[in-house]
Amino acid sequence: MKNFEKNAEVQKRAQKVLPLGVNSNFRYWGEGITPYVKKAKGSHLWDVGGNEFIDYRMAFGPIILGHAYDEVDNKVIEEVRNGVLFAMTGELELDVAEMIVDMCPGVEMVRMACSGTEATMHAIRVARAYTGREIILKFEGNYHGFQDYTLWSTYAPSEAYGSRRSPIPVPASSGIPRVLGEKIITLPFNDFEGFERMMKSFGDQIAAVISEPCQGNCGAILPQPGFLELIRQKTQEYGVVFILDEVKTGFRIAKGGAQEYYNLKPDLATYAKALGNGYPVAAFGGKKEIMSIIGHGVSQGGTYTNNKPGIAGAYATLKVMQNEPVIETINQRGTRLMNGLKDIFEDSSIPAVFNGYPGMFTFALGVESVTCQRDWSVSDRDYYLRLAEAAMDRGVMPDYDAREPWFLCYSHTEADIDKTLEVYAEVVKTVK
Repeated sequence: MKNFEKNAEVQKRAQKVLPLGVNSNFRYWGEGITPYVKKAKGSHLWDVGGNEFIDYRMAFGPIILGHAYDEVDNKVIEEVRNGVLFAMTGELELDVAEMIVDMCPGVEMVRMACSGTEATMHAIRVARAYTGREIILKFEGNYHGFQDYTLWSTYAPSEAYGSRRSPIPVPASSGIPRVLGEKIITLPFNDFEGFERMMKSFGDQIAAVISEPCQGNCGAILPQPGFLELIRQKTQEYGVVFILDEVKTGFRIAKGGAQEYYNLKPDLATYAKALGNGYPVAAFGGKKEIMSIIGHGVSQGGTYTNNKPGIAGAYATLKVMQNEPVIETINQRGTRLMNGLKDIFEDSSIPAVFNGYPGMFTFALGVESVTCQRDWSVSDRDYYLRLAEAAMDRGVMPDYDAREPWFLCYSHTEADIDKTLEVYAEVVKTVK
């Protein structure tokens, strides 16, 4: 069993200078259980107390190749020795842009950013400028970064959302101006009838429909067959920009992300996470007709949008993904892990609904079906967390949040999968 005393000591020190003792709310798990990291390599992570874990958090998804991946880090070191920031454009970022355009079917032009939040914020501005409209439609439980425009109906209890026929947009934080609620329409994910009805009523007022391909911050809930295609059809019908938020799925579920996986071409798409194997880099792009308005009365920029560590990290990561069987290896091991966990729950007669993809999945316990956040909210989240705590005590680390997917990387081994299945077979029997 692990000893977390050192983590608790560091937490007390951190809470004196950092709100909650962390630099992002999602990293706070609670008093005495919040982990503090020392180092990571490949698929393993060590906390400040020296405890070793098989890591299935992968920094919330960015680590697609593995922690401290030599080929990526060496490229970054090589590039930063020639300078980090110049307020000029370099050829390396052109190389990255060309690779993104080549790999992602719906992207004809691209601009770089530093985070997923930035990418979605800029995409929304471009969509509003292009259409001359202001309203955004998003789906309950979908997370599109920490900007105010879409941080609505993301984490609230589902009963706060009101009727499925006329949902109430709920801000996910104090400090978000209430007036922005007048510019947002929310709906349950996978609600075919509701989406068609809203588009019929408000389609000529909506600037953009923004959606993740699956609900990456809510149980990795998959789109029902035809739902993404319906979004594409109706947005075209009403002249609405379709923004596909691929911050989590981009370069993870396929080389070309969800666009390749679902054979789908949105108007705009956003990227971050797996793009740089952990280095701070993001991007948004799409149709040339839409992207070309940037710089012609439409502002987009940022001092660090071409920071050399991020650009070099993206360059090396995409090169590895183009030249090696990254997705194939992750899918093979992820499929084995998912099937093994399904068998464990089935053998113990525990209802478990799995959602997501082999490289990005999770499960909801105690329910028979999950198609939206309202379904997921009645799953047995307490039991999920008790299992996670017991697994971490045995060296396997999923996230301490039932909403967050398990992520695999290229460095996860068959031995990692073996150990994980052994641990979960044990904890399912011991944790009631």
